[in-house]
Amino acid sequence: MKYGILGAVTIAAMAFGASGALAQSTIKIGFISTFSGPQAAIGQDMRRSAELAVEHLGGMAGGKKIELIFEDDQFKPDVGKQKSEKLVQQDKVNFVTGYIWSNVLLASLKAVTDEADTILISANAGPSQIAGELCHKNFFSTSWNNDQTPMAMGQYLQDRGVKSLYLMAGNYAAGKDMLAGVRRTFKGQVAGEDLTKWPDQLDFSAELAKIRAAKPEGVFVFYPGAHGVQFVRQFVQAGLKDQIKLYQVFSIDAITLPQQGELALGSLGAQQWVNDLPNDANKRYVADFRKKHNDYPSYYGAQAYDSIMLIASAAEALKGDLANKDRVRAELKKANFKSVRGGFSFNTNNFPIQNFYIQEAVKDADGKMTVKTIATAISKAKDPHFEKCPMK
Repeated sequence: MKYGILGAVTIAAMAFGASGALAQSTIKIGFISTFSGPQAAIGQDMRRSAELAVEHLGGMAGGKKIELIFEDDQFKPDVGKQKSEKLVQQDKVNFVTGYIWSNVLLASLKAVTDEADTILISANAGPSQIAGELCHKNFFSTSWNNDQTPMAMGQYLQDRGVKSLYLMAGNYAAGKDMLAGVRRTFKGQVAGEDLTKWPDQLDFSAELAKIRAAKPEGVFVFYPGAHGVQFVRQFVQAGLKDQIKLYQVFSIDAITLPQQGELALGSLGAQQWVNDLPNDANKRYVADFRKKHNDYPSYYGAQAYDSIMLIASAAEALKGDLANKDRVRAELKKANFKSVRGGFSFNTNNFPIQNFYIQEAVKDADGKMTVKTIATAISKAKDPHFEKCPMK
């Protein structure tokens, strides 16, 4: 797949040929993610899943061809904002989706939802502000609020009687939300807490020494992508795996497991989607993704897939006529599509109401590292910020 001069890739252009008439008859979806640097594997997984969703739709929604325009935020909020502005101002997209990082999303939000009056569907980032006081009629999520996944893990640990935790995350919006989330439900002792320099710090030796000295029963971490790979490696190399249980969110997954390998075995995480969820939509998604890419998809990909399917459901209901934004928003709110996570509905702040599961890092029947569902931590969960949202 090749990038054009503007760094965009369009499925419609590749499949059907680009022309002015075609552009007028397409549904344009801008997709912001990280496609370069150490976190590019996450963006690649999201892109593959978005493309698979379009393939499953036959390239069409509401009688119109779907055009995906991918832009690289380069893991930088200012670049993400520039690319978001390009999508709404120059490309005139109907929707913007993607967004891995909370700081990138927060930097881009106003330019899309307010200034351009364009609907933004986050396929990952879920800052607490947007779930609460900054909620917006043009913002929807196919992922979660940042607090929710660690809340599920905290509840699971509380129910299991874990007495003490050491908390670690990167020092940015999502990292702070994650630690706040686990504190909401875990009522045991917090033996220590570190917010490490983000995104530059990849050496955790000083923090690991503090963990060793604190002697907690478990350590809870939030380190997506390359940071999760480094933390798990260093945690095991420091000899802590046999002494302290590792609990995590977004740190051990289909993106990181090929590099973490058996070092991650037995570690527990929380998620609202796991590859073995037994609904038909998920079975098709996982099977076709594995057939195409010889690997498991990640939750990043699952959320990206759902974002395209959500958009398509609105376009189908409106027979491709997206001119009336109120009607588009109303159809999105219905969430009338088959989500890979099973049941899906929106709360008043346009964040999902959904289950959260505990997953364990294991080997599959072929000896490949993956994760499997071992428990349901919370059912039909609403985020803790929706009551601050002025939308009712």
